[in-house]
Amino acid sequence: MQKAIHWSGVFPAVTTQFTADGELDAAAMQKLYDWQIRCGADGLVMVGSLGENSTLSSAEKLDVLQIGLEAADGRVPVLVTVAENSTRDACRFAADAQRRGAHGLMVLPGMRYLSDRRETLVHYRAVAAASDLPVMIYNNPLAYGVDIRPDMLAELADEPKFQAIKESSGDVRRVTDIFNTVGDRYAVFTGVDDLALESLAAGVQGWVAGLVCAFPQETVAIYRLMRAGRLAEALALYRWFAPLLHLDVSAKLVQNIKLAELAVGYGTGHVRAPRLPLTGDERVRVQAVIDDALARRPAMPLH
Repeated sequence: MQKAIHWSGVFPAVTTQFTADGELDAAAMQKLYDWQIRCGADGLVMVGSLGENSTLSSAEKLDVLQIGLEAADGRVPVLVTVAENSTRDACRFAADAQRRGAHGLMVLPGMRYLSDRRETLVHYRAVAAASDLPVMIYNNPLAYGVDIRPDMLAELADEPKFQAIKESSGDVRRVTDIFNTVGDRYAVFTGVDDLALESLAAGVQGWVAGLVCAFPQETVAIYRLMRAGRLAEALALYRWFAPLLHLDVSAKLVQNIKLAELAVGYGTGHVRAPRLPLTGDERVRVQAVIDDALARRPAMPLH
């Protein structure tokens, strides 16, 4: 069922769950995704960086999309990430995602090759043309080497399918630069967990979140408190959350967040190689952050 996207709120970038032998675990994903929605998530983003996109075949990505659609059951929109090496493959995947029922796309530049301005804009226009689905432009130059700057967003503004931006440059000043350049043309989402409150204060409409996978109530509470102007309450909760949120800004964000999921009774903890589970001092350090946060976990606001 096609569902219109209201571009605001908390959109978890959900994890992809695997069995011990590395196969997709549909039951674990259904349980996790349903929990996110019951805790107030406003949408789901499938097979992003946190969803281990680069380790999945195209067929598996579409299978995970289907699992997300079944778990959502029409309650929230389900986006799927387009992160292919070539523009041709990205266009093919976008069309396939529409046929499978995706409500929208989150689109990255072509992977591996660092495209210049002209190449990046052509890539995005081609992917937009490949389906009828609305597009969230994902800007993460720190991870992927291509910076989609505000002036480029202005150039893309004539394509109505480009409706939202996931801004993950790591510089919260970019949020204001986007609004000053293109006004309210796009819905702007923050994609960096430990800049979320600062980005919300700067006016973003949404949060594509990572630690939400283990702490959905707290993530949703911060978002709603900020939107309601209850800064002091949001700030207190954010300060408690910050050590956990820092786990998202790491080359091992997948392992970190899957360990946090296990700590709260969700997920399988398994990752797909070349990722390996955390071990030794590294695991002890991350587990200590999680355990400390759970020991000091605050009560949620009543409304």
